[in-house]
Amino acid sequence: MNLKAKIVLLAIVPFALAIGGIEYGVRQQATTLARAQHATLQTAYMSSKEVELRHYVELAKSAIAPYYDARADDPRSDDERRQLALDALHRLDFGRDGYFFVYTMHGKSLMHPRQPNLVGRDLWTMRDPAGELTIQQLIREASKGGGYVRYVWQRPSTGQLAPKLGYVVPLERWGWMIGTGIYLEDVETALTRIDGQAAANIDRTVMWIGGIALAALGVIALCGAVLNISEHRSADAKLKRLARQVVESQEHERARLSRELHDGISQMLVSVKLLLESALARFERAPARETAAEAALATGLGRLAATLREVRRISHALRPTMLDDLGLAAALEQLAREMDGQDGIEVRFERTAGGKPSTLPDPVNTVLFRIAQEALNNITRHARATRATLALDVAPNAVRLVVSDNGRGFDAPSALADPASGLGLRNMRERLDTLGGTLAIQSQLGRTALTAHVPLPLSAPTLQGLSDDA
Repeated sequence: MNLKAKIVLLAIVPFALAIGGIEYGVRQQATTLARAQHATLQTAYMSSKEVELRHYVELAKSAIAPYYDARADDPRSDDERRQLALDALHRLDFGRDGYFFVYTMHGKSLMHPRQPNLVGRDLWTMRDPAGELTIQQLIREASKGGGYVRYVWQRPSTGQLAPKLGYVVPLERWGWMIGTGIYLEDVETALTRIDGQAAANIDRTVMWIGGIALAALGVIALCGAVLNISEHRSADAKLKRLARQVVESQEHERARLSRELHDGISQMLVSVKLLLESALARFERAPARETAAEAALATGLGRLAATLREVRRISHALRPTMLDDLGLAAALEQLAREMDGQDGIEVRFERTAGGKPSTLPDPVNTVLFRIAQEALNNITRHARATRATLALDVAPNAVRLVVSDNGRGFDAPSALADPASGLGLRNMRERLDTLGGTLAIQSQLGRTALTAHVPLPLSAPTLQGLSDDA
């Protein structure tokens, strides 16, 4: 083997081994992360579904509360109220496979909207294909005060048996068990899709590393092919240069992978670790079953949920992420949904966009959203309205936002002129002035409309001014 071949071999083999080791390490780390992500997502998804089922059952209990908690002087008999309650539950559903069921605590089916042939039958001894006593499991959990049960049941949309997660509670005075459930095939489908995406990302990353390695190997081979070994000094200098190139390439690649592992995978693994430590701590601190302790825990969880909702509300009020991620139209629609029903006011969002609200400049999105937010707050506090509307119209040359209500109206010129009032209106006008926009107010009894108009595209001096202010 001549000197040139040895040099090329000495350059290629270590580099190839290093790249192979990097590929193996990246694949192993990514696979481990994907498994941890699968477990975390499965736990989180199932937890969210459990909460969802509990809310559904609470909704069902609220729907029949007028019959179950009827006063003693109610003219309807107990049997009539029970039948009315069953009718109300029969009408409640949430999708093709979402429904409520009712059994007596002795296993007799009282209501099943998807399988009416079961109504009136005693299903106490019903067994699934594995031999489990399905109805007895549900009743046993309900008799404890309510809980979750995994069992197998016929799925209405397919007619096939499928695993199901159910949540049941007792109605002790009537001797009933009511509940609902979700089919777990949907959960597995979602997790399978996520696993497929993770596997595709891993393969794509490995392919990129392989492509870079092949390109680097090609460069190395080319450099080795043009080496001039006619003189020992020249050959030695070229060998050093080639070795330096290989080392630099390896160091750059290692630095890149180190940043990705630290900023991406490491952070995710820390998050998974904290979740697992939290779960372990809960298991270690779990006391024996005590009613007082459970009540205290339920109160604490309720307060925590209220705190989380308050934190989310404050965060959204400061800067909704949807405004940055999906644009003005989505943020206004979300704002309308959040304000709808507050103080008895129906809030609707209408969009008549000829252009794309998602492509509006960030300053325009921010100003118009803040105007809508302030206008709705004014309507809630002062207008005594029952209906309000947000209307967004995006055209190629302008964007217009109209906030209207059917309230008592007000004297707009006086409000703007009075230093003691109209601060919100003046703030709206000042915001629009920075964009070269205008604010128009039309108000009378039963109809108030606030119109914000911004010309598009923003002028170069305006954009420069906004950039300088930032």
